[in-house]
Amino acid sequence: MGRPTLVLVTGPAGSGKTTLAYAIGAALGCPVVSRDAIKEGMVAAEPGFVPAPSDPLTLRTYGTFFANLDLLLRAEVTTVAEAAFQQALWEQGLERLAGLAELKVIRCRLEDGVARERMERRRAAQSTRAAHADLAHLAAAAPFVPLTLDVPTLEVDTADGYRPELAAVLAFCRRRSP
Repeated sequence: MGRPTLVLVTGPAGSGKTTLAYAIGAALGCPVVSRDAIKEGMVAAEPGFVPAPSDPLTLRTYGTFFANLDLLLRAEVTTVAEAAFQQALWEQGLERLAGLAELKVIRCRLEDGVARERMERRRAAQSTRAAHADLAHLAAAAPFVPLTLDVPTLEVDTADGYRPELAAVLAFCRRRSP
């Protein structure tokens, strides 16, 4: 039996985590599970839905997200998971997965102003962003509390490309712990 890797791509809204997660998934040849994509699919089934922080669909999304990860990891599928993982909200669900896979964390970071500009552009350009309370999150400007687990972690500056470069990020993902 093999032991899959679960690559957790995290960061605040607008940090480029979705783009990086899909680039990693394509390069590694493995699925990407995106919390936002799951919620957008739920919203597609509920016409007239109005998003708000901690709305009922957001809360349902967490269980669906972790159920998908559990299914893939039990099938020994290396997986990339993408979400704005914050310590208090996600730690318990991720701890349950630690026994199923080797966890690695990639933290996307950039200046708040750049993230805010990206969020505003994305909201205007992508109709699916209506599933999320982006404007409420922008208004609240609550500080992002990064995920801190005792697992290999890599910080990636996503302001202009990737630093370290994508090849180094992929090498980090492929590296097996002793």
